[in-house]
Amino acid sequence: MRWPVIILALLAIALQYPLWVGKGGWLRVWDMDRQLQAQRDTNQRLEQRNAGLDAEVRDLKAGNEAVEERARFELGLTRPEEIFVHTPDK
Repeated sequence: MRWPVIILALLAIALQYPLWVGKGGWLRVWDMDRQLQAQRDTNQRLEQRNAGLDAEVRDLKAGNEAVEERARFELGLTRPEEIFVHTPDK
């Protein structure tokens, strides 16, 4: 009576193998779900960055304030009546 139980147990284990480790098994599904969540997080970060860049482009197209601010801080430009004073960082 012992051999049929062992054979049935081995058969049950053999039938479970494809479910867990096979091509469409749970382990692969869990891995794909993890990858999908990581990609969604990346996409959300990139969407926020794109929204910021879009707002900056609209601001640059709409007015001169943004252009003037960039010229001051990035290029060090000044107006004709201004004096530039550079203080070194400590």
